[in-house]
Amino acid sequence: MDVSQILDPLNDAQRQAVCAEANNVLVLAGAGSGKTRVLVHRIAWMLAAESATPYGILAVTFTNKAAGEMRGRIEQLLGIPSSGMWVGTFHGIAHRLLRSHWKEAGLSQHFQVMDSEDQLRAVRRVIREMGLDEGQWPPKESQWYINARKDEGKRPESLDHHGDPHLRHMIEIYAEYERYCQRAGVIDFAELLLRSHSLWLEQPEILQHYQNRFRYILVDEFQDTNTIQYAWLRMLAGKSLSMFAVGDDDQSIYGWRGAKVENIHQFSKDFKNTETYRLEQNYRSTGNILNAANALIDHNAERMGKELWTDDGEGELIQLYAAFNEQDEAQFIVDKIRDWVDKGGLRSECAVLYRSNAQSRVIEERLIQHGLPYRVYGGLRFFERQEIKDALAYLRLINNRDDDASFERIVNVPTRGIGGRTVEVIRETARNSGVPMWQAAYHLIEHKQLAARALNALQFFVQRIEDMKKAIDGIQLHEQIEHVIHESGLIDHYKKEKGEKGRTRIENLDELINAGRNYDEDAFEEEIEQSDVLTAFLSHASLEAGERQGDEWDDCVQLMTLHSAKGLEFKQVFLCGLEEGLFPHRLSVEEPGRLEEERRLCYVGMTRAMERLVVSYAEKRRLYGEEKFARPSRFISEIPSQYVEEIRLGGSVATPKYDGSYARVAEVEDKDAPVKLGQRVFHQKFGEGIVLNYEGQGRHARVQVNFEMAGSKWLVMEYANLQFQ
Repeated sequence: MDVSQILDPLNDAQRQAVCAEANNVLVLAGAGSGKTRVLVHRIAWMLAAESATPYGILAVTFTNKAAGEMRGRIEQLLGIPSSGMWVGTFHGIAHRLLRSHWKEAGLSQHFQVMDSEDQLRAVRRVIREMGLDEGQWPPKESQWYINARKDEGKRPESLDHHGDPHLRHMIEIYAEYERYCQRAGVIDFAELLLRSHSLWLEQPEILQHYQNRFRYILVDEFQDTNTIQYAWLRMLAGKSLSMFAVGDDDQSIYGWRGAKVENIHQFSKDFKNTETYRLEQNYRSTGNILNAANALIDHNAERMGKELWTDDGEGELIQLYAAFNEQDEAQFIVDKIRDWVDKGGLRSECAVLYRSNAQSRVIEERLIQHGLPYRVYGGLRFFERQEIKDALAYLRLINNRDDDASFERIVNVPTRGIGGRTVEVIRETARNSGVPMWQAAYHLIEHKQLAARALNALQFFVQRIEDMKKAIDGIQLHEQIEHVIHESGLIDHYKKEKGEKGRTRIENLDELINAGRNYDEDAFEEEIEQSDVLTAFLSHASLEAGERQGDEWDDCVQLMTLHSAKGLEFKQVFLCGLEEGLFPHRLSVEEPGRLEEERRLCYVGMTRAMERLVVSYAEKRRLYGEEKFARPSRFISEIPSQYVEEIRLGGSVATPKYDGSYARVAEVEDKDAPVKLGQRVFHQKFGEGIVLNYEGQGRHARVQVNFEMAGSKWLVMEYANLQFQ
């Protein structure tokens, strides 16, 4: 292949990295700077100019999609198949290695790899065989513990419980799980890396074989490597192999799942004679977006440093919107999307990014109301999430004892000793008698037709449902939901699921309470009796869950968490919910290094935007089950004002100036407002009140009313239907 074909498409910085003569190379590739292009062209350069052979190249990345894209680009650039090279994910390459050396690795020839669900079932079986109570030793928690230790490269025998009885039991579960996997001839994903690393440690001749074969190792997304992956690479590279690592410490956002940003910082110390190159020219975003992102990330102390720039001009200023609450924020976002589409843009060019999954519910509802199709990227719609479906199943069974699907879903969630065999007996009894499973359960209890343990567990479940039914009778909808979520044990159940995933489930359950509160407040408009509000809400949830979600190829708005957005780009990006406690997350100040990772997450979100970036925060937000006045995120104040345009709505807004605290600007009376301060009004639900404040214009206008019975409330004029006196 002609060398000029390899180098001509590259800019100067990319060309220098591709042609580097150093044995070890670290490429700090900023967002949108062409990192995958550099890695692929480096492979082509080695084949064309360094006399390398395809069989001597190992290229590693993190996802099957990225590995497939890399193979496709290599084949397109070189015009030869990539089959001779080992190009794949860490787990895929480790799996290939173990298949070739199963005997030396201590595995059965036909060993099987378990997915996450298979692994959870195996852990649950081990806990039962050990005679432990699943309520006290949740399988999910043990699964998380085992995988985290494997990612750290630790076996049970190397762990010390330091006299802690809980930790001692966790280590025992880990050890017994290892014995189970060995007997069953199965391994999990975390074991792939750990076992292949152990193979090289214990079989130096096999390590030598691969060190002789692979002369060049290339790694993409190096900042996302964990402890065992880094150790695996170091051992394979030894002292002679060439290591070419591409990554960006400013985009290291997966610390919560084991990624170590320290690895990229450590690279030049562990791999001798390393040359570092920086890719700073961005081909994605406008100058204003890049300058703002650079200023933000510069507040992180522990970074290797680079400044993104572009030749494409300054572009629009970043728009900053101060919403009154989350409903106003969602409506503003939807209005901006509709305006974008009206001017010829595509819905799929718009992405709404948020820190917490729970934030999506209000935005989803607004999109549905306005007939805008959307897709939740890398996740489920709010009412389709596991924890939400569990809570709704409790509510449905309380509301309708004949609901067999709900009965089956939650009869043993949380685990209470009602196993699959007991459920099958209930199901068979119901079928033979032609009655719902609830009645069949009553029959089995009354006639004591189950083993004592199962009988007691089933009786406890039935009584719990009856007690919850009595307790929620006559109270408001959000109070019903809150009571059921707590009394069912779902909160405690999901608290045992450690890490970000478990925390997100709790936040989503709290957001379900908010959904009930908002629905309850609007119910009077449809003249729904209080006794029927639960039925109406459950129907509402079913309809929203059943709404068509656009697939990957439809022209639909893209909704996703900031973590899911990495690697993607959109013409218009909405970065919402920038408030202290939400983003940065309230826990980030409690854990070392977390605040800097939160800032990197914001940086990633900002650099997804190509043409327009819209940032929003709410002055008041109902989230996680409670309503709070929020302070604008410190990240807003870290963006220099010359890159920002504040969107104001006629009256006053909160100014995001940060000096350790935030203050609200005093409200001023708008002489053109349709209501006047001190005017008496009547609201159908809240009764009579006096206008205290008014701000905004048009459909976003809002009024603060002090009601005699309900206290002070802010209402959106478009929906309030106030009668003026």
